[in-house]
Amino acid sequence: MVFSKRKMKQFLVFGVTIFLVVCFYKSWGNPMNGLGPAQYGEEVFTDDEPDNSVLHQDRTVDTKRQAGPQERSVLATADRTINLRGVFESREEQREPPVSKHLRSNDVGLADDFDGEHESRLNELHEAKRQILELERKIQELEGRIPRKYPDVTFLNYKNRKRILITGGAGFVGSHLVDYLMMQGHEVIVADNFFTGRKRNVEHWLGHENFELIHHDIVNPLFIEVDEIYHLASPASPPHYMYNPVKTIKTNTLGTINVLGLAKRVGAKVLIASTSEVYGDPDVHPQPETYWGHVNPIGPRACYDEGKRVSETLSYAYAKQEKVNVRVARIFNTYGPRMHMNDGRVVSNFIIQALQNQSITIYGSGKQTRSFQYVSDLVDGLVALMASNYTQPVNLGNPVERTIQDFAEIIRDLVGCKSQIIELPAVEDDPQRRKPDISRAKKEIHWEPRVPLQEGLMKTIDYFRKELARSNHSQRNIFVPETTEYRNLV
Repeated sequence: MVFSKRKMKQFLVFGVTIFLVVCFYKSWGNPMNGLGPAQYGEEVFTDDEPDNSVLHQDRTVDTKRQAGPQERSVLATADRTINLRGVFESREEQREPPVSKHLRSNDVGLADDFDGEHESRLNELHEAKRQILELERKIQELEGRIPRKYPDVTFLNYKNRKRILITGGAGFVGSHLVDYLMMQGHEVIVADNFFTGRKRNVEHWLGHENFELIHHDIVNPLFIEVDEIYHLASPASPPHYMYNPVKTIKTNTLGTINVLGLAKRVGAKVLIASTSEVYGDPDVHPQPETYWGHVNPIGPRACYDEGKRVSETLSYAYAKQEKVNVRVARIFNTYGPRMHMNDGRVVSNFIIQALQNQSITIYGSGKQTRSFQYVSDLVDGLVALMASNYTQPVNLGNPVERTIQDFAEIIRDLVGCKSQIIELPAVEDDPQRRKPDISRAKKEIHWEPRVPLQEGLMKTIDYFRKELARSNHSQRNIFVPETTEYRNLV
């Protein structure tokens, strides 16, 4: 009987312990712990309802009285745990009101939802961008398969079509000559080392069946089969030919020898592009082809001046000894689109400075005179000279003479800027007067310039304005054939 009572007491203590533990876990895991109805403005008890907490406390005291030593220790441990948790909860409640704690949990949920939605939208944007890039790549690939469109060139049969080599054909004058000969229907081969020439000057012909571009320095021999040769290879502006004077001399001597040797081997007709600089600072005005010139052989410009003079000497030596069919063109100041922006010439300097509202700089007093021809007129003259039977040097230039001061004012007015014109110290060996006598060109090849200065300058200004605004390679050099009809040379 004693044993059964002891068993019953242990069973009762175990049951009470289980009950307290369950109550402890229920109260610990309840997120609304400590939030009674009274804290939301409701009544907790009515007059008819007893206080459950008092009843629970009385039951706990009775249980402790009835329990033995072991049971009392278990119950004491449970009470201490409950009391410690109560202290912790009371401190948390003092630090943060229960309502704000509930709202904070809701805010965390909303923040998680917002972060998830934001990340989802970013992923969608990245995916859309990737698809756009993929489509652009496919479009470029398809465009590469489409044959390029070229200007409608004249068709020539094998009897009339010529194979023409242009040394320096990617330069300013050479590229315009390429355009003319391509439009005439000839096969054109350009050899250029790209020192001053640029591939984009002729890029609109790349891939055409009648066009070929060779990266080659004419100082080294070239072995190809051609019918005509235009030898234009040489830097022509003072900053460029003074940059490497030895190379300039080699181009105009060794290069000319290689060109004349090629012409001798294949029986080609060759045109040598000489310059008005062979007259130096002239004592005769205007300068006829019979004037021998006034050149300083050891001055800073001598590498170009004397190089061209030797080039002419070599041409007529080959003509006399080797029976090479030669032509010599003495080119005066020329301007137009595709000029190098930093070539240091008068036209490019003035236009760039005016477009950028900078001061227009004149070297010297501004009383020096020059004669300017548009590049299409020069091309017309070169082709006419090559087609003729005249073998003596011919001046190709505009006989209309203007001072540098007047020229600067004209460009400033055409651009519409308010740039000031300032004078800088004169350049050494700078010619004071320059005007061609073109009576021989009029008589022998029936040529004279036709493009007015204002019209040519406007085209050149438009070109430089576009170049200054150009910011990427996609702004291509679109070639539009000249609307002006060239002279029929047949």
